[in-house]
Amino acid sequence: MQKVHNYIADNKERFIEELFELLRIPSISAQSEHKPDMVRCAEWLAAALVKAGADRAVVMPTDGNPVVYAEKIINPKAKTVLVYGHYDVMPVDPRAEWRTEPFEPVIKDGRIWGRGADDDKGQLFMHAKAFEAMCATDSLPCNVKFMLEGEEEIGSPSLYKFCEQNKKLLKADIILVSDTSMISLSTPSITCGLRGLTYMEVEVTGPNKDLHSGLFGGAVANPANVLTRLVSSLVDDCGRVTIPGFYDDVRELTDSERKAFNKAPFCLRQYKKSLEIGDVEGEQGYTTMERTGVRPSLDVNGIWGGYIEEGTKTVIPSKASAKISMRLVPNQSYKKIAKLFEKHFKAIAPKSVKVVVKDLHGGEPYVAPTDMAAYKAAEKAIVDTFGKKPLPFYSGGSIPIISGFERILGIKSLLIGFGLAEDAIHSPNESYGLEQFDKGVNTIPLFYKYFAESK
Repeated sequence: MQKVHNYIADNKERFIEELFELLRIPSISAQSEHKPDMVRCAEWLAAALVKAGADRAVVMPTDGNPVVYAEKIINPKAKTVLVYGHYDVMPVDPRAEWRTEPFEPVIKDGRIWGRGADDDKGQLFMHAKAFEAMCATDSLPCNVKFMLEGEEEIGSPSLYKFCEQNKKLLKADIILVSDTSMISLSTPSITCGLRGLTYMEVEVTGPNKDLHSGLFGGAVANPANVLTRLVSSLVDDCGRVTIPGFYDDVRELTDSERKAFNKAPFCLRQYKKSLEIGDVEGEQGYTTMERTGVRPSLDVNGIWGGYIEEGTKTVIPSKASAKISMRLVPNQSYKKIAKLFEKHFKAIAPKSVKVVVKDLHGGEPYVAPTDMAAYKAAEKAIVDTFGKKPLPFYSGGSIPIISGFERILGIKSLLIGFGLAEDAIHSPNESYGLEQFDKGVNTIPLFYKYFAESK
């Protein structure tokens, strides 16, 4: 593997320059005006994978944004790794909080700053460059396929059908994913669990038009007031979600499981300092790590209604809306939770308003076995690169399609991400450490080696 590592070292600057080209494409899947950028980004990646050594790379249409598929088959009888990643990125709002241009990446303080630097362009590009290094040094020990989508940040609505229609094409022994984080560079980890997601939108309507708040205030229900009351009631003072049936399928951890889970290093003081908060908040009786890893939660992701521009406009808004996400743990079903949420929200709404509830998207929780060959291969690879054995880690985040892969394709996923909490994914000033990129691109070839050797 020394030839591979030497190749990576010799081409490090070029790799970053090419990554910058990718980061400059504003591939925001949530905003329709960026549809041409989605296609341009897919075409850029397909060309990059051919240059890296793929036998072929194609941009395949879906009902939404295209999927980039590429492959290199060294031996039909050899093991096959399917690399999954996504080239779409989150919107940049609030734009004023960015300290650099979101789509003009720069290096500062040893980090790459820009939207998608970590999530997921920086991480998927590690795989492209590790693949290139193995191909260039004739070191690739197994077949490799790539499936890069452009809709992960909006719930992968088109990828489920794509997988159903292309089962033979996507056949593999393991799906390799770098769209997750590690505990830290000094405490490497492998994600073996993801929370599921139910994402809803609610709209509360009162009068048939905006009203003068002086003439009608106190006599007509204000949708903004009602909405905030309803939303506030969804979580009680103990941090528990109040939707009837919400916890019915949650499996409570045993005392020994909780003890093992909390062995991972965590400094509450540093956590609060990094976020500039006075204290944490959440479900009583659980640690911060448990709250974000193995317990379900409910959060408002956006709320709007009425006049919010400069100056004043004294109105009772006709409508007010909110987007609400619920993170789920194993055994919870996102469809069931969506139905419970809709039933409850409509039941608690007063007769003075009308309520519309929309199920936007979601996905099931996922657990990856730690005894599978791919996990053990990743473990050995990380030991070689980091000098210590990685901890199994349950992430609070969600990648809804991962459980879909297992259901549709019958293939387990290995979540070996190199992100860190300080990367600020989904937030202004997203970044990715150069050391993280370097660790990742050197670890991935070792995974291939050990996985190919496994029985």
